[in-house]
Amino acid sequence: MRAREAYGHCESLTRASAANFYYGIRLLPGEKRSAICAVYAFARRVDDIADGPIAADEKLRLLAIAEQAAREPASAGSDPVMVALADVHATFALPLEALTDLIEGVRMDVNGTRYEHFDELLVYCRRVAGSIGRLCVAVFGAREMERARMLADDLGVAMQLTNILRDLREDAENGRVYLPAEDLRRFGIGGTGELTSDLRRLEELLRFEVARAREWFDRGTELVGLLDHRSAACVLAMTGIYRRLLERIESCPELSTRERISLPIWEKAWVAARSMVGVAR
Repeated sequence: MRAREAYGHCESLTRASAANFYYGIRLLPGEKRSAICAVYAFARRVDDIADGPIAADEKLRLLAIAEQAAREPASAGSDPVMVALADVHATFALPLEALTDLIEGVRMDVNGTRYEHFDELLVYCRRVAGSIGRLCVAVFGAREMERARMLADDLGVAMQLTNILRDLREDAENGRVYLPAEDLRRFGIGGTGELTSDLRRLEELLRFEVARAREWFDRGTELVGLLDHRSAACVLAMTGIYRRLLERIESCPELSTRERISLPIWEKAWVAARSMVGVAR
């Protein structure tokens, strides 16, 4: 399969599946947009393995196959996602260890890892989301590249913390608890059932977790100053959407007990447009 066709496949998948990220991705120039779509398509594939209905042993087997492909993307044959990813690596020198970090983080999901302390959750966040930030920086290019990688990693942590808060009800129903046990005890929450049933305690817990996520956003968004205008706009759009999700979670904590919190399409488009205008000043 030719690279152009492979990129087309990845862009179609990203457009259909990346409900929040695509509003930032589409602000990039063509070559970088295609490259980020290839990264997203691979990440989506790995994430879908963890979320699928198959047995844990089969999930781990499929993750091992994905890990081998990630180590040598050019050897993956005619798979369109890997053809595109191999071309991205040849063009932008992707840090392949970030791809294997992502897979290791998803293994933690499959194995049902729980977290006693925040530092343990931080390892997970850096693997499943900080890794994506590091891959994106390789495509964006940046001044002070080493610092940019660290800031992108921090931004990934902020976004993953937001995801955890947004998906609180859904994860609880599936028996998944990502919030550290020490945080739950601090606010008098004893188990999965109490996580979404005691609104007063949940509100206090969410206020604490939102403040923590904001600290990671504040630090991570220093990345914007190290990027070109189009890449900076992409990052501002993505982070702007996630920051507004945090605001929604904080202002309406009861929604977390009823539904997966999201933003309307018009609001995401407005954030993206505002981001483009902001970097043009």
